Amino acid sequence: MIRFRPFLFAALMLLSGHAAAEKFTIAAAADLKFAMDEIIARYKQDHPADMPQVIYGSSGKFHTQIQHNAPYDLYFSADIAYPRQLEQAGFAASPVRPYALGRIVLWSASIDASKLTLASLSAPAIRRVAIANPRHAPYGKRAEEALRASGLWAKVEPKLVYGENIAHAAQFVQTGNAQIGIIALALALNPVLSRQGGYWLIPDTLHEPLEQGFIVTRRARDNAAAHRFADYMGSAAARAVMAKYGFVLPGEAGKTR
Repeated sequence: MIRFRPFLFAALMLLSGHAAAEKFTIAAAADLKFAMDEIIARYKQDHPADMPQVIYGSSGKFHTQIQHNAPYDLYFSADIAYPRQLEQAGFAASPVRPYALGRIVLWSASIDASKLTLASLSAPAIRRVAIANPRHAPYGKRAEEALRASGLWAKVEPKLVYGENIAHAAQFVQTGNAQIGIIALALALNPVLSRQGGYWLIPDTLHEPLEQGFIVTRRARDNAAAHRFADYMGSAAARAVMAKYGFVLPGEAGKTR
């Protein structure tokens, strides 16, 4: 009979644990920053061996990068059209899964935005308004749609400063480079920004829905950890975090806050 010494047995168990650990990289829309960080912290409690890494940025830019074999295992897009295009082109190892509807708000660190409306942006006292770049950021596209639907685009466009993504647009407002911004509700509700200023929820009748979705990419076809995390996004714990940050969850359309 083979007898393991205690230290040898412990070393073998440690090696076994490392062998089971799996890394995966998430490319996530910038509006998910605070919600996703919290979800991953909870996920790690249940799956301590898995090693997720998250990169936040523009959904449109991630879409392009994945087509050029960027090393992303999951892709969370603020516009579900992007992952649908990737699935159709053969870049997905899972069906597209809707995970939320996003909302846009007026937010300022220096003005009480809760008392404003979109019409307030045309006032001469407001000289700079930040939005995400509509060319590749879904939140920027919806901001432009809302301004056009309100008949304000011609008046507000000369004041616009464009962030690379929605978090960058919020940063313009935080640093004083813009007096007010049209940003994601999910960012306005995070502990840092919510202490700095209030927000006004822009009616979703003024823009197309911000339907958001994700895929496991073709690169992660055989990455069990990536698939585990994809399944975890449908759990009660993950959904509770998403709701906390103002996202309207699949099956709950029509509910607003």
